[in-house]
Amino acid sequence: MAILLTAKEIQHSFGARPLFKSLNFVIENKDRVGLIGPNGAGKSTLLKILSGKIAQEEGELALKKGLKIGFLEQSPFLSPTDSIEDTLLSGAEDPESSEAHASALEWMGKLALDSQGFAADTEVGELSGGWQKKIALARELMKEPELLLLDEPTNHLDIESILWLEDLIQRAQFAVVVITHDRVFLQSVTNRIFELNPQYPQGVLAVSGDYATYLELRESQLGQQRAEEVTLKNKLRRETEWLRRGAKARTTKQQARIQRAHELMDDVEELEFRNRKREVSLDFQSAQKQPNRLIEARSISKAFGGKALFTDVSIFMGPGTRLGIMGRNGCGKSTLIRCLLGSETVTSGSLLRADQLSVAYFEQKRESLDLSQSVQKTLCPGGDSVIYRGRPIHIRSYLDRFLFSREQIELPVGKLSGGEQARLLLARLMLREAKVLVLDEPTNDLDIETLDVLENCLTEFEGAVILVTHDRYFLDQVANQIIAFPDKQQTQRQLEKFANLSQWEAWHTQHLAALKSTAAKPQKTETAPKRKKLSYNESRELATMEETIEKAEAKIKEIQSQLAKSDIQSQSQRLTELYQELHEAQEGLEKLYARWAELEAMAALSGN
Repeated sequence: MAILLTAKEIQHSFGARPLFKSLNFVIENKDRVGLIGPNGAGKSTLLKILSGKIAQEEGELALKKGLKIGFLEQSPFLSPTDSIEDTLLSGAEDPESSEAHASALEWMGKLALDSQGFAADTEVGELSGGWQKKIALARELMKEPELLLLDEPTNHLDIESILWLEDLIQRAQFAVVVITHDRVFLQSVTNRIFELNPQYPQGVLAVSGDYATYLELRESQLGQQRAEEVTLKNKLRRETEWLRRGAKARTTKQQARIQRAHELMDDVEELEFRNRKREVSLDFQSAQKQPNRLIEARSISKAFGGKALFTDVSIFMGPGTRLGIMGRNGCGKSTLIRCLLGSETVTSGSLLRADQLSVAYFEQKRESLDLSQSVQKTLCPGGDSVIYRGRPIHIRSYLDRFLFSREQIELPVGKLSGGEQARLLLARLMLREAKVLVLDEPTNDLDIETLDVLENCLTEFEGAVILVTHDRYFLDQVANQIIAFPDKQQTQRQLEKFANLSQWEAWHTQHLAALKSTAAKPQKTETAPKRKKLSYNESRELATMEETIEKAEAKIKEIQSQLAKSDIQSQSQRLTELYQELHEAQEGLEKLYARWAELEAMAALSGN
């Protein structure tokens, strides 16, 4: 394999704080590198160094001659008034060439922009954040890179788009270095893992293999370090006892032994620092009184201008409900949440909510944070203490739970990293007593260690949780109910319900296969088919098909009515069984409709 890039003794700092030092690694042409590590470890800075946007303070970076590098930044800049085509062409080596224009049109086709109603001259400012991220990625791919650097590429993408990106990377002929905390994405696309972390002697743990292999080797490495700390502490204890014997003992030993004892103290302190585990401390306050029914939606529908977002949705939420909502960007997830919370009216159906329903809301864009305000004033505008669980806590102690340093207390929120802003928003939510937690894309920018803590915290929360996230692993760990919006091209806007992510994945695979099959059918009917009479059994099947479908639909309604019962919501095993029955019944209904269409087509051809 050809070497694209070699880093030797790379070192860089942020202000007075060293991010990393003495980094050594090689990137080859077949590499798919996942770059991970805690917030603030310097991952984005390292990508900027590799891309040539900034220079390292020390060390050497050797690139293959003429190496083409594409770099998708975490928040890429796009001119809102530029057209989609012009934005793509800006990434080409020669934007005026016919080859560049052909390539731009090809990428517009691959992104399926026309199916979303976008044209080449559509201004970028009209697109959602997810579509802008895709356009920015395509702009980098216009460079035909040999090495593609991706900084949090899954942020703002829905799960459908993430699956598309996974497929793109898996098929790519170029090398990739990607910063992401999406564990399923890492497992799917990487063959090497670099973890930037001061826990390791060289500041980085490099593993050849996928994410699962990395987890095993990481635990082995940290286990060895912990064992080494214990061994050195025992040795230091013996040396300390020897030193305490006094001058007489020292005169009988070599001066070198005293020097080694002091060096041993330094080694122990270094290992203690590296083995010290610091993680965010999360514990959301649930309201003391939790009624059995917090929110109940009965056959609700919502439409704008005659266009339905969703129809006939029934949901029951009580304490312990963990509702995950899935769907493409712009499909109506946020509207559904607003309807459930009562901040937006429904077109039809009814909603019941508990009296004095207290809600804590983590908004995706963090618009409630004032970027000009200091960290301290964000949490306690009028003093230096916060009230948590009925007692005052000094702001320094409280912020320490969220890994903020003392220097950051007076820092403007706008100076914080994305992960730090997310932690600050979580810190503010913890000060509120709530019956329902709503988290809209909470995983963006958070490191894996914080995500683990957040998962456990949400699982233990006594109230209900409504969760929207593109992180499949996080969703699967937290949610005990999942509802999914249909694809945009589907006229039926009923939401699908699943007990877990694996059920959704099975449905999604079958659903995509059905869509491809439907799209291919018109091509098959271009040639005149042979006339074939329906058999006796087929004619009888067609005659009774409407009645069969009615029975199947009645069965689905019966299962849905069972799911809406409050006593069922507390029976996890029965709840899972009912969701499985519902999934199988809906699959059966889809097959019946497909069979009905097939029989009618046969009848039309045969002249029956």
